[in-house]
Amino acid sequence: MNNPFILIMAAGAFLTAVSQLLLKESANREHKNFLAEYLNWRVILAYAIFFGVLLSNTYAYTRVDMKYGSIIDTLAYVFVFLLSVFILHEKISKRKLIGNLLIIAGILIYSL
Repeated sequence: MNNPFILIMAAGAFLTAVSQLLLKESANREHKNFLAEYLNWRVILAYAIFFGVLLSNTYAYTRVDMKYGSIIDTLAYVFVFLLSVFILHEKISKRKLIGNLLIIAGILIYSL
């Protein structure tokens, strides 16, 4: 499994989590009007990242076994959890922890 495209997909999963945090940060802020709520630098950057990840993943899927691609894409959920805890300082609830542990267990079981 020495494939550089796997790293590209993993970076894409991480960047997807970063863009989701940008959208949450924008949603948590007050905006002067309806248009400013959707046309600010956080939202525009987040959707630009989503688009870039879409393009890179589309290309990477041509070079990576589909089994590994689905595993790597699922890591975005774990990255969102970790970034929200460490950057947004959200509390770790029992449900969030159990959910992420189930995701990790599913990744491990599926990859066997």
